Amino acid sequence: MTTALTRKTGAGGDNLRLDIENVSHEFDLGNSRLPVLDDVTIHIESGEFVALLGPSGCGKSTLLRLAAGLEMPTKGKLLEDGVPIEKPDPARILVFQEATLFPWLTVRKNVASGLDARGLLKQEGHRIEEVLKLVKLEAFADAYPHQLSGGMAQRAAIARALVNDPKLLLLDEPFGKLDSLTRLKMQNELLALWKRESFTALLVTHDVEEAILLADRVILFSDRPARITADVFVEQPHPRRRDDPDLIRLRRTLLAKLGVSDDV
Repeated sequence: MTTALTRKTGAGGDNLRLDIENVSHEFDLGNSRLPVLDDVTIHIESGEFVALLGPSGCGKSTLLRLAAGLEMPTKGKLLEDGVPIEKPDPARILVFQEATLFPWLTVRKNVASGLDARGLLKQEGHRIEEVLKLVKLEAFADAYPHQLSGGMAQRAAIARALVNDPKLLLLDEPFGKLDSLTRLKMQNELLALWKRESFTALLVTHDVEEAILLADRVILFSDRPARITADVFVEQPHPRRRDDPDLIRLRRTLLAKLGVSDDV
């Protein structure tokens, strides 16, 4: 029997459409400006899972920060269901590569921290146990971060995001520092959560295989300042097999577009 979250009702539904329109961004380095994004346009449908691939440091993570409302673009605009994104909102949650848990709080209290900060702990507190079951951490609810494995800590970070009932989950290489076996398990768990909870997902990854196993679309970026070089639909239905000949061919195609030999 699967666990499902009790969702809040509202006009916006369970996910959102994200429109990134002609976005360029620069960093102020004092005496100079560093361009990181160059005229990026992406339209992501409600409930879609999109992966971003490209060279390290090209601007992918910056795009997630803009979508989260943590920064404003130098040019262009980002829209949530047609409304400009101008500040952070619990509907848009960013999950980082590092679990970034509070070391002095238990897993349960870490998961509850967002609700507590927003004054919703009494009203929405029942969701804490629901998400702990969803990410299979109910037995570790009273553990502290130092007592968790890397995969468990990242599941706790994802639970902290899910308890806020996000409509858009922004994932910045969330499994990049996990060992290979844990990474495979977490990929499967993320996919199951996405299919069950219906949020829109935008994933930054350097792993081509991860992108084609999880995403509906894979968007490729150039070196900084990042421009879109390809927008590829993954046609195979879930669940996908790593040894699927079509996926293997797609992996080689994407690697070639990224300038990497297809024998990798």
